[in-house]
Amino acid sequence: MNIKQILKEVLEEIKSSEDISEVNEFLNRLNKELYRNKVNAKAVFGGSFAKGVWLKGDYDVDIFVKFNIRYKTDELSDLLEKSLKKFKPVRVHGSRDYFHIKNSINYEIVPVLDIKNSKDAKNVTDFSPLHVKWVNSKGNKIKDEIMLTKKFMKAQGIYGAENYIRGFSGHVVDILVIYYDGFLQLLREATKWKAKQIIDIKNNYKGKALLMINKSKTEGPLVIIDPVQPDRNAAAAVGDEKFNKFIKSAKEFLRNPSRRLFVEQKINIEDLKKNKSSILIEIKSLSGKEDIVGAKILKSFDFIKKELTEFGIIKSGWQWDKKEKAIFWFLVKNKQLPKTFIREGPPLKLTEHVKKFKQKHKRTMIKNNKIYGIIKRKSTNINKFSDSLLKDKYLSDKVKSIKVIK
Repeated sequence: MNIKQILKEVLEEIKSSEDISEVNEFLNRLNKELYRNKVNAKAVFGGSFAKGVWLKGDYDVDIFVKFNIRYKTDELSDLLEKSLKKFKPVRVHGSRDYFHIKNSINYEIVPVLDIKNSKDAKNVTDFSPLHVKWVNSKGNKIKDEIMLTKKFMKAQGIYGAENYIRGFSGHVVDILVIYYDGFLQLLREATKWKAKQIIDIKNNYKGKALLMINKSKTEGPLVIIDPVQPDRNAAAAVGDEKFNKFIKSAKEFLRNPSRRLFVEQKINIEDLKKNKSSILIEIKSLSGKEDIVGAKILKSFDFIKKELTEFGIIKSGWQWDKKEKAIFWFLVKNKQLPKTFIREGPPLKLTEHVKKFKQKHKRTMIKNNKIYGIIKRKSTNINKFSDSLLKDKYLSDKVKSIKVIK
């Protein structure tokens, strides 16, 4: 099957033809509540729904509540909360508090100032409707290309700017696809990317972005000048791992086009349980804002992975249902280690250092004019070691509970 046929079939699968009457009805009800509470604001769709790049089966809808610019920015969240009472919202703390409402469709409701010019913004969220406007000004043809790119990145596990993902946000995807004029051209150009890749769609910095933008905003591998907010690197959240994985995935698809690369490859836990080299750890996550909870899970995973290094990690990963359960999995070379290990010490000619080394280590040996310590392991079995490790104080405030399940 050729590339064009693959992309055509994928697009047919991901384009949403679902009934959106419930979404429209919710927006109308929300606007009625704003009017009833005498709030000078209007609720409008935002994000992928407003841009027309909503993927089939994606039941998360962003809504911006645009307040008259005369309002004080620190009162917007409180005013909005009063109008949302009947919807039983969950308030989420951020640079400006916003709200979650969960029904059959999940709504994220964000208060913003109704600005016409980016200079009038008082908070980073105020720019969001301008992002939507910018994408919609590029016409409908490019939107199919954006949807293909989103699906591809989601399948590769690199979509999302959250701290625990450090991947490509929807806004970054929009800019990249528009800049390169399509999905395939983006993949072709991405195979040539180098670290500190700069994309300045409006040529604001005339090739000197790295010299003119605050260094703290350009620490990552990708620098994308926001077309709406030119002093911002829209891709600041993208980490090296996701940057490199996108390049690798782009090369793989261009070399061997396949629909498989548009399908998320979830780990089969039951298969892992049958693998003699695996160890599985189950996490019950804390409640709270997804980004914060996810970041704590990631820190827990990284900590455990580092501690298990001695067992020879072949492959590892984790998956989270974004509700309460996460699974960490590790494939290791050895599940049982020798009772002792060797620690390298200083050369024998460094007599003072050798003396101190002997004081720290009861058992030593000499080899090739160097001293070595013979260290007894606290635990040689990976399951016992893991059970002990999971009681570490570092993990106690990051997860609700944690246990080895295999």
